[in-house]
Amino acid sequence: MAADLPEFYFRIRENGAVVFRVDSENRQSRLELDPVATVNIRNGKINPQGGRTLSEHENAAIAEWMEARKAELDRRQIDDIHRTIDHLNLTTQWAQSRARDDELDQVTDALLLAMHDLRTVLVRAKAERLMRDSDQGPSGDED
Repeated sequence: MAADLPEFYFRIRENGAVVFRVDSENRQSRLELDPVATVNIRNGKINPQGGRTLSEHENAAIAEWMEARKAELDRRQIDDIHRTIDHLNLTTQWAQSRARDDELDQVTDALLLAMHDLRTVLVRAKAERLMRDSDQGPSGDED
């Protein structure tokens, strides 16, 4: 079993993780998790635990995990946006074909405000991209 276990375990937290060294080679033959560090994915800060100094190997393992975690969160965020588009389409179909008046009364104002806010942000961002792209030449360099 020890051969199947990773050297480090990352307990996910909202803004990062707590890093543990996995120890299965002890006198009691029990699995132990020794806290190594806390990681903040947002600011990249790594805080060693228990007054320890992290080795190069530990820092490298944590940095590798942080990069993989950031990539995973980015993939999930885009997937969530695609799901939101699906939900908007399903909501449109529901509102058009199945919603009762009292149900529409419960959600109409909140949906309209959220969609207006989203539309405003998207239009502004697209206009900024178009302006930025038109300020650059065909090769991407500024004129």
